[in-house]
Amino acid sequence: MSNKKHPSGNPLDACVRDSLQAYFRDLDGTEPANLHDMLVRAVERPLLEVVMEQAQHNQSRAAQWLGLNRNTLRKKLLEHGLID
Repeated sequence: MSNKKHPSGNPLDACVRDSLQAYFRDLDGTEPANLHDMLVRAVERPLLEVVMEQAQHNQSRAAQWLGLNRNTLRKKLLEHGLID
């Protein structure tokens, strides 16, 4: 990851930006496909894992922290295989 300061000053923003720049470098001219879906899926799973852990697996609390409806959170947890 680069040590350059990013305009937002947000370390998460900087991490995502650096990762995307590396991704495009690795593509070496090949055009990406479904980039938005790929990025959302890559970020969503660890977000859900960490928030659920911090919320002690309380889905109502986690949903509130995420600004999601509890049913939406449950659907996302199922999609990522984080609950049965």
